[in-house]
Formats: sequence, structure tokens, C-alpha cells
Amino acid sequence: MPSRSSDCIEFEPARLRGLEARFEAQKIAFGPVVFQCVRTAWKSGLLAQIELADQAGATIAELSTSCSLSAYAISVVLETALSAGTVKRTTGRYTLTRVGDNILHDTLTQINIDYIHDVCYAGLFFLEASLREEKPLGLKALGDWPTIYEGLSALPEPARTSWFNFDHHYSDSAFASTLLPVFANKPRRLMDIGANTGKWSVQCLRHDPDLRITLLDLPIQLARAEATLQHAGVLERAALYPIDVLDFSAPFPHSMDAVWMSQFLTCFSIDAIGHIFRRSAACLEDGGSVWVLDTFWDRQKYDIASYCLINTSPYFTAMASGNSKMYESTAIIACAESNGLRLVEIVDDLGICHSLLRFVRSDSRRI
Repeated sequence: MPSRSSDCIEFEPARLRGLEARFEAQKIAFGPVVFQCVRTAWKSGLLAQIELADQAGATIAELSTSCSLSAYAISVVLETALSAGTVKRTTGRYTLTRVGDNILHDTLTQINIDYIHDVCYAGLFFLEASLREEKPLGLKALGDWPTIYEGLSALPEPARTSWFNFDHHYSDSAFASTLLPVFANKPRRLMDIGANTGKWSVQCLRHDPDLRITLLDLPIQLARAEATLQHAGVLERAALYPIDVLDFSAPFPHSMDAVWMSQFLTCFSIDAIGHIFRRSAACLEDGGSVWVLDTFWDRQKYDIASYCLINTSPYFTAMASGNSKMYESTAIIACAESNGLRLVEIVDDLGICHSLLRFVRSDSRRI
């Protein structure tokens, strides 16, 4: 993938020949089949058994003696895994490839597989209809809510665990590295919009014993955050502010030195984000900052990060809100600057794939 300053973005391998391009197209056509078979090879223990066989490898007959699947089922799964480069076969004996090793041991890969299978897979059948209506029509595969956010605490298992594992794996990796820039100007009052579980608020309150923090979120999410703060022993310096940010007439609490949003704006349409920015600007004290921590696919070093982020967008369409996505940073910056804010700082490469944007009010002379 090109540098962050480039206008040319391309994921296709360079100089791909005609037959090779056709093969890549077939991988797309059969992608769901490959996903399910490789996942089954992992979850059933087949990949682990093949790894135990080491370089000697294992035959289907040998694998069937210690697997719950029949020899027939193992052959179906492993032949697809073979076509995907997850295993290789030499004289009938299967061994693990480097791709298979990632399936078996890489935390990021496993979290992504669980998330796609448990949260997204059934609902993505309704993606085309969701795109046309801009409503999360696939969410009915998990429950009856207008958006997934009203139902997060009530998601059925294993979807609930997989959703929170996915969310926390990405967000938690960047939290610690954001404290120094956010607290450089010693904010006394901070507002955490979309506080979710309250984990970041706890880190802030522990970092600065003089800080007062206000958490904004839906009531059901604030109940979870309150429990987190209570358990951490910092609830007395926190205020809970139940709000539906899509009620554009609802003001935010005023006199804030800092406003914080982490992996929050991706939950909303660009029009709604504009309203959020406008109210955030209005609640700032002079010299205050709006901080946005998010995963912008156009600010990544590596193709793997951009690929994962881009392909999370259909989840927002089919399952979450119907009209949001993983945005490019340029779209968020332009939206902020059209709604009373001015970008003054960008810090990239935080955690796994985060960037931190800092805005001040457009009329502010202090940065």
C-alpha cells in the first residue's frame, strides 16, 4: 500500500497476469467456503494435531483416531485448507504452513475469525438490503434492537464475548500511549463520549488524582461503566450522563477542558458526526481540546491493517447502525473543520493501528 501522502491506493499484487487475476477472483467467489472450512480445522483441533505431527505430518486416517470428525469430514475440511495454503500435503501426509501457524497461534487472527463468525456472518446475508435502506437489517440474526449498541449487554453468546474481545483488543492496545499527550495541558475536567465499559476513564482517573470526568453513553452502557469505576475505586470523581447522542437537541455538559472519543465516531453517519463535533466544540473551555482516537485505514503503515479496517465497514452497515463505517482520517478531519473545530495535531502508530487527532475550537488562539 502507498504512503500516507499518496493519492494512489492499490491492493492488487503488482504485475498480476491474466490467469493469476482469474485465480484471485475465484478466491473471492469461494471466500465464505474457505473461511468456514479453515475455521472448522482450527476449532475442531485438526490444525493442532497436524502441528503435533511436526515435519513428519499426519494422514487423514491418523487424524481421525483423535478427532471428533469422520475421515470423510476431515478430508473435506483439509482439502479446502490445502487450497487456502493453510496446510500442505506430501505423499498423503499433512503439515502446517506459516499461514496455518497464524490461524493456530496469532491472537489477532483468532479474534477476527471469532468476530466475523459469531457476530457478522449470518447477518451479512442481508448486507445488500442494508446498503440500500441504510439500516442494520442483519442485526435480526442476533436480536431485536434498532442498532447493536442498545443490545450490546444482551447479545447472545458467543456473539457477546466475540464482540467485546474484538473491540477491546483494538482499543485497549492504544490507551496507555494516549495518556501523556492528553494530560500534557493538565485538564481538570474531561468528558468521555461513548464511554463503553469505562476502562479508559479508569486509566485517566488513576493517572491524575485531581481529574474530574464525565461519562456520556446510553443508559445500559453507563451501568456497565459505573460497575467498572466502582470496582476500581474511582467512582466518586466521575459523573454519569445518560444520553442518546443521536438526539441532536440534547446538549453536552459544558466547561470541559478535554473531550475524548475512542472508536466512537465509526458508529455514526458523517452527518451525525458533524452534530457531535459541533456540540463538542460548544462545551469546550478556552484552550480545551477534542481528542479522537480511532483506526483510520488511510493512516496505516501496512496493508494488513488497512485490509482489516476496510473490511470491518460492512459490519457497521449490516449489523451495527446501517449508515456508518471505518472512515478515512481525511473525512473526519473535514467534518470537524466544518463544525467549529480546527486540527492541530496527529499522532500515528499507537497500539495496533490507531491514530490520535487533536482539535481545538476554530476561534481558539491557544493550542
